[in-house]
Amino acid sequence: MSKEVEITLLPGGEKVKVPQGALISEILGKSEAGKSWVAAKLDGKPVDLSVQVERDSSLEAIAKDSPEALDILRHSAAHIMAQAVKSIFPEALIAIGPSIENGFYYDFDVARPFTPEDLAKIEERMREIVSRKLAFSRRELSREEATALFAGLGEKYKVELLEGFSDPSFSIHQQGDFIDLCRGPHIPQTGFLKAFKLTSAAGAYWRGDERNPMLQRIYGTAFFDVDSLKKYLAFLEEAKRRDHRRLGKDLDLFSFSDEIGAGMVVYHPKGALIRHILENFEKREHLLRGYQIVVGPTLLKTDLWKKSGHFEHYRENMYFTEIDEQSYGVKPMNCLSHMLIYKSRIRSYRDLPIRYFELGTVHRHEKSGVLHGLLRVRQFTQDDAHILCTPDQLNDEIKSIIDFVSEVMGIFGFEFEVEISTRPQNSIGSDADWERATAALTQALEEKGLPYFICEGEGAFYGPKIDIKLKDALDRRWQCATIQCDFTLPERFDLSYVGADGARHRPVMVHRVILGALERFLGVLIEHYAGAFPVWLAPVQAMIVTVTDSQLDFARAVCAELRGRGVRAEVDSRSEKLGFKIREAQMQKVPYMLVIGDKEVQGGGVAPRKRDGTQLGLMTSLQFADLVDRECLESSKGRVGLNIV
Repeated sequence: MSKEVEITLLPGGEKVKVPQGALISEILGKSEAGKSWVAAKLDGKPVDLSVQVERDSSLEAIAKDSPEALDILRHSAAHIMAQAVKSIFPEALIAIGPSIENGFYYDFDVARPFTPEDLAKIEERMREIVSRKLAFSRRELSREEATALFAGLGEKYKVELLEGFSDPSFSIHQQGDFIDLCRGPHIPQTGFLKAFKLTSAAGAYWRGDERNPMLQRIYGTAFFDVDSLKKYLAFLEEAKRRDHRRLGKDLDLFSFSDEIGAGMVVYHPKGALIRHILENFEKREHLLRGYQIVVGPTLLKTDLWKKSGHFEHYRENMYFTEIDEQSYGVKPMNCLSHMLIYKSRIRSYRDLPIRYFELGTVHRHEKSGVLHGLLRVRQFTQDDAHILCTPDQLNDEIKSIIDFVSEVMGIFGFEFEVEISTRPQNSIGSDADWERATAALTQALEEKGLPYFICEGEGAFYGPKIDIKLKDALDRRWQCATIQCDFTLPERFDLSYVGADGARHRPVMVHRVILGALERFLGVLIEHYAGAFPVWLAPVQAMIVTVTDSQLDFARAVCAELRGRGVRAEVDSRSEKLGFKIREAQMQKVPYMLVIGDKEVQGGGVAPRKRDGTQLGLMTSLQFADLVDRECLESSKGRVGLNIV
């Protein structure tokens, strides 16, 4: 008689006896509900349905509607895609193929980049593989067996992966004639993949290191039903329409140039004006909240970066130069200058909190492979501030920053989510200081009633942080604002204040940004608004268009009058038809078009037309300026009128 093991079925807790070595698929049964089972959790660990149970365990089915199921489907889709690629391009070498947030990818070493025609062929081959309903099988191999297997197949990247792990054995998954190194789990068979699409191909360095070979990465997505796939593909089309790189070019906001260098933004007049408006808005908001504006240098001696810990923990992201045989670092952050300003004289507890604010331009050595328009650049400007306060003031300061972020993001129409990022391996400071700092951030969020996620090991090297993820019009998440609590750098720089007891005490430093990098925030704004900025932020608020050239003098006089009131107005003086000029202004996302014909000249006014096509009645230029002023105040929640520039 075979030995039995006891299985606790979750979530209900029912206990059943089964033969030792029984397959999970057999234990869960073949009921109607079982048809939707994708995988299972054995003692809490996701596993394939083909796994055998050897001891008393808990078991829970992973159904199609389970949170883990979509990730399993997409990872399985990556394997099916790799099988299709290998069948069409037998010489291709496979690297890695994980599931990602919205789909999956797989990296291949091939002789040439993949073309759109290649992707179509690969998709068709994937459909053939799906139709064959090939079972995913799993087996364990020793390190030596696995290495010999993949070396025999000529898969050098898999061999390199194996060499990087210390595990004594590895799991191998196979469907049909395709074999891969993978922990799993996977869907039971390829026929579970009903709805998928390959979305793009791009170059990617092996292991993300530009010193390694350039591989070809194919991205795709997968869902359990066709409707979800269609919805996602529509989302991708909308995201493509909103892409800030395309809109930045179409709206003449900014550009990049190989002659200048990768990751360096060139602002054109309209883009520079938007940035100027944001900077003025920021300065006003900070001054209202008791911040003091400061400015620090771009170059600081390398010895100072060694003292702060940046040289040891951050130098791979920094640029260095030498002046008069002295090494200098180009600042990646603004905190050092702010600490030296604080230290320039004796501080009393009565002076605290001190809040220094700087629109500081910093440089970071980002790898070329991660550069992405305005969202990831090498030179950028942060709305950086550092608050030095007593430990007793820390809670109120953190909460006031949270309120600051909430108010500002509300103006732009952003909701947000919150994460706390804890101590990374590569860090400085004592455990006690890190615990105090983390507790301070947690307490402030709980007192504000804000839910948060914990991101283990994602903090800055000198302290934990609150990361604020904005949700844009397409419900995408963007990291912009952050609040970092730091007990360590004030210790390293021997910052102090004289307390009420006459003794010297150590202040706490809070590093924070509200918008974050202006470049990144502008990129997010462009996509959030699809280039149609609210009136208070639009670089051109009104485009004056004439019916014929005979109205040009009047149009220029109107433009001068509007500019005198603070309206950002321009005249389209081209000898084009009225309809063409109106369409051009609409394409440029200008909030208002002011049509001037003989009737408007005779009436001494303008006929405004909104970019959505709504036409307003005849009004004077001053009435129109008042209208724009009211709309500016309304769209900025009372913060900004026509006097922002």
